[in-house]
Amino acid sequence: MITPVIYVVSDSVGETAELVTKAAISQFNGSGMTLKRFPYVEDKEHIDEVVSLVTMDHAMIAFTLVKPDMRAYMKEKADEAGIYAVDLIGPIMDQIQIFSGKTPLCEPGLVRKLDEDYFKKVEAIEFAVKYDDGRDPRGILKADIVLIGVSRTSKTPLSQYLALKRLKVANVPLVPEVDPPEELYKVPAEKCFGLKISPQKLNNIRRERLISLGLNDQASYANIERIRDELTFFEKIVNRINCPVIDVTNKAVEETANVILNYFHKRRA
Repeated sequence: MITPVIYVVSDSVGETAELVTKAAISQFNGSGMTLKRFPYVEDKEHIDEVVSLVTMDHAMIAFTLVKPDMRAYMKEKADEAGIYAVDLIGPIMDQIQIFSGKTPLCEPGLVRKLDEDYFKKVEAIEFAVKYDDGRDPRGILKADIVLIGVSRTSKTPLSQYLALKRLKVANVPLVPEVDPPEELYKVPAEKCFGLKISPQKLNNIRRERLISLGLNDQASYANIERIRDELTFFEKIVNRINCPVIDVTNKAVEETANVILNYFHKRRA
């Protein structure tokens, strides 16, 4: 038995046409059908080419063409060739025009333009995960913002929150026994933000963290003298970089993020 072939034709990438066609095929349990995507059909010569290929493959066409003349030409050529061609977007555009009284732009690729903000957000979130906690120092030079602080100063949740604002954020933990990565001294100081916290507040946070892990809250990680040593080291590094420092002692993540965003947008302006 010959495998049915459906050509998915679009004046843009063709994702919408393919998604709708796959949804329809799913109602037939796939039935061994083959999809062939034919994107960026921008003129009538492309339509002629598609119709020729579809005729040879004994296939059918599912298309999303937003320009009325292109839709009409596709239908005309398909009828002449005796092949099935389904217009996936034209009918609903026509009905929306009648319903709303507005004229469509008929510009290919607008869905992707609308989704650009979403993709930027996803990219920023992936960046924050990849370059979290100093995992890869190379991210410091690629980041829009670099957060610097000792452990438990909300670097990770702050990175994720800022990623939702489409900013690529890397964060660097500071520990007295470990020299900061050299990249930290190469990035422009205005991109860096030191996260400062009071020793007492940090002591409480770390003790609660140890208890939640079922560990002894008297461990050196929560020792007040150890914390003061770490914060002294932090001051030394941020003074060397000469970057803005934000006291996060009594700030929620959203508050700290707003301070950083104000700095960031002022600098851009």
